[in-house]
Amino acid sequence: MNVGTDATAGLAGTLRRDGFALVRAPDMRALLEAHGGLEDWARFAASWDDLGLDTYMADGGRYRKRRHAVFGAARGGGPIRRLPHQPHYQSRDYNPLNGGIERWFDPVAAEVGESRSMRSILALCRDLADRLTPGQSWHIECHQFRIEARAGREGRPTPEGSHRDGVDHVLVLLIGRDNMREGVTTVAAPDGRELGSFTLAQPLDAALVDDLRVLHGVTPITPEDPARPGHRDVLVVTFRHEAGGDEAGR
Repeated sequence: MNVGTDATAGLAGTLRRDGFALVRAPDMRALLEAHGGLEDWARFAASWDDLGLDTYMADGGRYRKRRHAVFGAARGGGPIRRLPHQPHYQSRDYNPLNGGIERWFDPVAAEVGESRSMRSILALCRDLADRLTPGQSWHIECHQFRIEARAGREGRPTPEGSHRDGVDHVLVLLIGRDNMREGVTTVAAPDGRELGSFTLAQPLDAALVDDLRVLHGVTPITPEDPARPGHRDVLVVTFRHEAGGDEAGR
């Protein structure tokens, strides 16, 4: 039995049944090892120390740093290719706080985008997306986020509240957290009924979401020790199907 393939099929089954899945770090590590490996994880995680300030926050917040990259994958397999840098856009239907404009963020560094860890993450996500929505070309966006919190100034991982991203599939992968409390992930049905609630606590803990079926959000974070700042680092990867054929892979 191919353990990696079997585990991926089981995870796809959970997503198909429930619309979301929580994967704890040991299982996520095994899945990523089966999709390429994490030999450069320490260097990959350290890149979160070099993110630019998100200057688009309509709430005036200065608590979010990020970098952004876009990839494409053609239907029928083949390579996942990085595309030219472009803005991130969400309509106000999906992001009433910051949507409705093109937001240009610093690009994910080339060596981070080509790292073994990133490529393994993308390979796993594409494997799952293909199982759940076969026959599609994929527009893929990667967001490196750091949410910071200080005494008297909470950090808001999802300032827009419980929401959908306007895509097909979402991965939220914890890279690390330091001196912080809260940050509880909630998953809800469109009618607001809570379906799940959990905390990504260890590096490689992950939440996967069927964005067409459920909403997700994260509660604000505050520092455990108010004398020191705290932060929460995550990688968010979104997959949206392309309607126009193979251009995603070019």
